[in-house]
Amino acid sequence: MKILYAFQGTGNGHMARAQEIVPILKKYGEVDTFISGHQSQLKATFDLDFRHKGISLLYNKSGGISYSKILFENNYFKAFKTIYELNLSAYDLIINDYEPLTGWACKVKEIKFLELSHQASMSFKETPKPAKKDFLGEYILKYYVPSEHKIGFHFESYHPKIKTPVIRHKIRDLNPSKKGFYLVYLPSFSDENIIKVLSQIPVEWKIFSKYSKLYFKDKNVEVFPIDQEEYLKAFENCDGILCNAGFETPAEALFLDKKVFVIPIHNQYEQECNAVAANLLGVPMSKILKKEEIENWVNSQQHITIHYPDNIEEILVNEVLTFK
Repeated sequence: MKILYAFQGTGNGHMARAQEIVPILKKYGEVDTFISGHQSQLKATFDLDFRHKGISLLYNKSGGISYSKILFENNYFKAFKTIYELNLSAYDLIINDYEPLTGWACKVKEIKFLELSHQASMSFKETPKPAKKDFLGEYILKYYVPSEHKIGFHFESYHPKIKTPVIRHKIRDLNPSKKGFYLVYLPSFSDENIIKVLSQIPVEWKIFSKYSKLYFKDKNVEVFPIDQEEYLKAFENCDGILCNAGFETPAEALFLDKKVFVIPIHNQYEQECNAVAANLLGVPMSKILKKEEIENWVNSQQHITIHYPDNIEEILVNEVLTFK
């Protein structure tokens, strides 16, 4: 069986999931990988056969999507050209983790494919959403990858076609402890904005920054450049994690029984949906970096018991590799 695994390179979640899924797929067939987007800090642990800049969501430094960056820093002509030039006829199975170029190429050329992504879970009515729907956000979730066949991942299995998160083995193999500090991963905010707020809360903070190239310390706040070994060490030993309302980072934190506080990226509807779902589990959220709310969380005794089974190979064998 010849398989194409196409995934999005915006954010770290898609790459983290690919690190687990691609090696399993290679046990069952010949696998080519295709990535588009350019905002992931994680590195591939497997060969990337096709790499494209694609269409990425881009952010400003105050916690929100930057529509001007999305408009002017993406090469739409090249993306459309790639869609029409892609030859996907050689593959027996195409798996798509929210990757638009191959998704639209399949749509244009009437090739059947399976979307296997967190975003796929948003198409099911059982998935938690904000009380006030964002019609533009719903439209983007529906048409960014125009898939008809979906298997989704989310914090809970709200529907038979929604599975619990793929927790990578680098997280499963940790021995979590609590050493009195808090980890911060908020790439949609500038380091200055984060430090301004967190320096007022008298605990130790470790920020992992995509902006800083060098380590520095400001009062009770340490800032680290992105480094996977250092990040995993902090993830293992922190009391809690302050992060955007993505999917993989909160899921990994819950799996390790860490306190979690989420701030959805402004105007990012998917993250607003994630925040609602996490809040139903007991995870506090805020729309802004607000000292009082974060301090209340630090002083809380948040404890959410949750287990995510290591069942991704079973899902792939029983529901993905049998897709026709």
